[in-house]
Amino acid sequence: MEKSCSLLIHFDKSSQAMANEIKEALEGNDVEAKIDALKKAIMLLLNGESLPQLFITIVRYVLPSEDHTVQKLLLLYLEIIDKTDARGRVLPEMILICQNLRNNLQHPNEYIRGVTLRFLCRLTEPEILEPLVPSVLTNLDHRHPFIRRHALLAIAAIYRLPTGEQLLPDAPELIEKALSSEQDLSARRNAFLMLASCAQPRAVAYLLSQADHVANWGDLLHMAALDLIRKVCRANPGEKGKHIKIIISLLSCPSEAVVYECASTLVSLSSAPTAIRAAANTYCRLLQSQSDNNVKLIVLDRLNELKTSHREIMVEMIMDVLRALSSPNLDIKRKTLDITLELITSRNIDEVVLTLKKEVVKTQSTELDKNGEYRQMLVQAIHSCAIKFPQVASTVVHLLMDFLGDSNVASAIDVVLFVREIIETNHKLRVSVITRLLDTFYQIRAARVCSCALWIIGEYCLSLSEVESGIATIKQCLGDIPFYTATEEGETADASKKLQQVNSSVTVSSRRPVVLADGTYATQSAALETALSAPTVLPGSLASPGNLRALILSGDFFVGAVIACTFTKLVLRLEEVQPSKAEANKACTDALLIMTSMLQLGQSSFLPHPIDNDSYDRIVLCIRLLCNTGDDVRKICLQSCRQSFAAMLAEKQFQENEAIKAKAQISYAQPDDLIDFYHLKSRKGMSQLELEDEVQDDLKRATGEFMKDGDDANKLNRILQLTGFSDPVYAESFVTVHHYDIVLDVTVINRTKETLQNLCLELATMGDLKLVDRPQNYTLAPESSKQIRANIKVSSTETGVIFGNIVYETSNVHERTVVVLNDIHIDIMDYISPATCSDVTFRNMWAEFEWENKVAVNTIIQDEREFLNHIIKSTNMKCLTPISSLDGNCGFLAANLYAKSVFGEDALVNISVEKQADRKLNGYIRIRSKTQGIALSLGDKITLKQKGGSN
Repeated sequence: MEKSCSLLIHFDKSSQAMANEIKEALEGNDVEAKIDALKKAIMLLLNGESLPQLFITIVRYVLPSEDHTVQKLLLLYLEIIDKTDARGRVLPEMILICQNLRNNLQHPNEYIRGVTLRFLCRLTEPEILEPLVPSVLTNLDHRHPFIRRHALLAIAAIYRLPTGEQLLPDAPELIEKALSSEQDLSARRNAFLMLASCAQPRAVAYLLSQADHVANWGDLLHMAALDLIRKVCRANPGEKGKHIKIIISLLSCPSEAVVYECASTLVSLSSAPTAIRAAANTYCRLLQSQSDNNVKLIVLDRLNELKTSHREIMVEMIMDVLRALSSPNLDIKRKTLDITLELITSRNIDEVVLTLKKEVVKTQSTELDKNGEYRQMLVQAIHSCAIKFPQVASTVVHLLMDFLGDSNVASAIDVVLFVREIIETNHKLRVSVITRLLDTFYQIRAARVCSCALWIIGEYCLSLSEVESGIATIKQCLGDIPFYTATEEGETADASKKLQQVNSSVTVSSRRPVVLADGTYATQSAALETALSAPTVLPGSLASPGNLRALILSGDFFVGAVIACTFTKLVLRLEEVQPSKAEANKACTDALLIMTSMLQLGQSSFLPHPIDNDSYDRIVLCIRLLCNTGDDVRKICLQSCRQSFAAMLAEKQFQENEAIKAKAQISYAQPDDLIDFYHLKSRKGMSQLELEDEVQDDLKRATGEFMKDGDDANKLNRILQLTGFSDPVYAESFVTVHHYDIVLDVTVINRTKETLQNLCLELATMGDLKLVDRPQNYTLAPESSKQIRANIKVSSTETGVIFGNIVYETSNVHERTVVVLNDIHIDIMDYISPATCSDVTFRNMWAEFEWENKVAVNTIIQDEREFLNHIIKSTNMKCLTPISSLDGNCGFLAANLYAKSVFGEDALVNISVEKQADRKLNGYIRIRSKTQGIALSLGDKITLKQKGGSN
């Protein structure tokens, strides 16, 4: 057995000279020298030295000392020395120690008595303890609580020994008597813990007898009582009714720690609505009263668990949960909103949306560093509310449209996406939304927001006044045309030269590859607005350029292509609703002039880079469409785009519904399960809480919720053979991974006819794994087995390896025998789980993450969808690409996968494959992450698993 010790200090190995120095110092009269000598002796003993020659010296010269420091160090010395011989018998010289300990237990100084009693808690030798028991018992009646406190601990430690009942046969009665008369809180806690561990019926009887006074016990005793209640109720569920009353009475305790434990105990023991409601109210109070953000996050986790199992009750608490938004911490706000969004119903949606609107207004009025990010979270939350309950959209859409020009681009993008979805799903708001959008369009500065807003204008301006207003708004934001003028060659050269000078000091242009929504790659160009939009350089520009003009002059011709498409739709619709052909022809001419001006600007030498081919082709196509309009063109431009968008929203809603169904718990009761009829039961002596608990238990039993599906096949897969069948020692391990911990349950079997001595399992790790404790030595009888457990901590998702060997000795051979174990590879799949995120978030993370692992496709699978499903199953990831986008047999497939690790790391995967002429798949799988470990580990997993096939 491992020796217990309270001190671990590294110290250099000793020599004979040092031992003599220690001995001389101990024999002297200098107290400070004795203290230093004792410290050196303790350090040497802890590092493996025996120093037997010091024992008699310490008995003669140190035991009589009255100095408190010397006495404390003496007890440490006595704790770590060997008190038994090789056969386990107590050494004769320990009798001298017994006499000294007895004197200390009767010492007039309280400190000496207390530390000696505390020392007795660490002794395990009955021969030493037996003569000290009477002195320990006399300390139970000492006047000082410090001594009574440690006397109770000493009695509990002695009674827990294998021979404790012989040494102290009446210990439970003595402790129960002391508990009833004790006034000190710590002493009472020690006595109650002793009864709970050694004489549980007495502790339960005492607790029930004091049920009306438990609230006045004090927080230390409250925690011990709650621990006892949990043990008793788990062992005997029929006793829950008596003890839950005590727990509910403790909910009004002033100690927050006790209140939290009460709520947790209630949830774990009872499913009655009254108990769950009391626990939820307690958590909400703690959420408001605690200032520590970590405590709030823990409480929110508990509320989230309640939301999963008791949603009906948590719906009543939704406004109490929302009060946590007053915290300045973004993590708390985010978790609060996540919980709230799953609790909204038709009854509370108005209150929730009103609260969220107030929070949005607060972000506008206050100036905080992360107001933009918080506003983005609020917009997304309101978006979800409006999609689930369209009737509230009218109350929030106009407020949110004020933030289309928000400096936080992400927040503005969320707003415009919300507007786009609302205007399609809620047709009654179309007119007001379009009017508001046209009024606020000039405030928009971000290119992506402008693009989406232009698409909305082109699709949903239906009446004559709306179409004319849309054309006028876009023309006003574009300003005068042409976008630049150069009537003479010299003037053009001067402007170009001046522009290059300004660009060299102002313009920041960059190109980088990005992944599009379908998983394909494209080149993205980004440039800050340059002096091209300045009137001094370009005489043709406005004195105060509009947002669209500034974007085009900065070189963003993707926005120019969107403008061309919007003009095309508006002009085609104007021809349908405008009775005057002249007005329609004038609008068409103006649109063509604007498009040609954009092409002229893109092909000029004034910009850092010319117009890209995609934008050029799109603008030219719009020009041709306006010049040669037909019924097919009108149908595509005016109907097909909106129909595709409606189909996309329907697909999105379908996926959300499927995800909800997948999360729903499917439980079935067995045919021969017992059915209890609640109304036929006897209710005598049962409280309302017990009756509710019975009902909930019956419901769970009837629906099969008590049944836990054990994946036996998965458990068998976790058993790893560590040695061969021909080895003298056979070993196999069962690996259990739980978040940050790995537990190895190693079964060792002695297959020989000899006794194996000092058998030790030696383990080592590679990677971000750390062995918590090293297994001890064992003696294994012939053909017997032993279960050895090893704990390992994990700090990242990097692939780790556990290796080692089994070492043992036999009586015949004095040399140690080593059996090398097979390596245990820790699978990354145990740390990652499927997760979801928006396409915008995925692309942003893809652009930010610097670690990429590119794996070439090498598989015998010939179908693209089958290969994708195989990768998803092998990597435990979530496919973000909609199912509808993967339909068809075009020979190409591009999909995005996403997962999160238990350490909060994001794993992004993009699969791009193509079927060759020989029906083989070709392409690449790209993995990106913020850290190197998860990218490499996931790449190795995909390389190993991607071949697939029936084997």
